[in-house]
Amino acid sequence: MKRTLIQFDEETYLKLRQKAFEEKRSISAVVREMVDKGFAKGKIKKYRLAQDFSFVGAGSSKQEKFAPVSERHDEALAEIYGAPRKRK
Repeated sequence: MKRTLIQFDEETYLKLRQKAFEEKRSISAVVREMVDKGFAKGKIKKYRLAQDFSFVGAGSSKQEKFAPVSERHDEALAEIYGAPRKRK
């Protein structure tokens, strides 16, 4: 287990303390249970398929003479910034 510090407002702390007292448990145990229940309700969505990523393919670029830019990016940048291009 990891130790952490959590600050509660007075009203919340008193409610937690009362619940812990009634259940004969520690405040920490009550908080851990409530956090676990909270995570169980809002299950984290796991992205597995390309269509789950709605932003994929949202943009486009003009590759023009440096197509495919993914392979010829150095040449494209050299032209933009005026540096001499390296030829293969």
